[in-house]
Amino acid sequence: MGGTEICIMKIKKADWVKLAGVGIVFIVAFAAGYQILKPSKRLPVYNPSQLDKRLVDEAVQKVGRNHRVLPFALLNQQGDTLTEKDVSGKIRIVDFFFTTCPGICKDMAVQMRRLQEEYASDEEIILLSHSVTPEQDSLPVIKAYAELQGAIEGKWHILTGSKKHIYTLARQSYFAILDEGGSGDENDFIHTENFVLVDKKGRLRGFYDGTSAEDISRLIEDMEILKEEQKSRS
Repeated sequence: MGGTEICIMKIKKADWVKLAGVGIVFIVAFAAGYQILKPSKRLPVYNPSQLDKRLVDEAVQKVGRNHRVLPFALLNQQGDTLTEKDVSGKIRIVDFFFTTCPGICKDMAVQMRRLQEEYASDEEIILLSHSVTPEQDSLPVIKAYAELQGAIEGKWHILTGSKKHIYTLARQSYFAILDEGGSGDENDFIHTENFVLVDKKGRLRGFYDGTSAEDISRLIEDMEILKEEQKSRS
């Protein structure tokens, strides 16, 4: 009897070892399969109909899909004309400011410098800052401002041009300016602190408070998600 009991105990112990091994293999296989099959995290695609109507020109307020940034032609701090063709295939971080802004623009510039440093060697990403007072922010003025901010040529474009063109872009492409009505001069428009993340197809993928270090950290996290998405679709 004693020998039989020992034999049974040994068999049971061996079975437990086998079962444990099978269980471990199953768990590892399940985890690997889940990682392969689970849907990748994606950023939303924003369209005008989803946004605050105060930011959106009436002409595009009802657009609910397939929104793209409009074609543009503006001067950068080097005096070169920058168009949508020059930024094709690039991920863009966009804002609106003016060089003499005494308030939020200073904080926005701090965060733009941070992003420039973060992506200085990344040729996929460019920064576009649009002046909302282009009459004052002439080419010599934005050139001096770019030098003050340490803007890297080809990485961070400080842009000026036709006021009408810039406001059309702001309210029909990027949705970064509030229209207060009135006489139509710059005092009737309030630029927001928003940084806008735009993908390679010219679609809006995120809005961030450009005065908040925490929110810009969120932008940096979202950028990695967007880059993975664009990589998988390229």
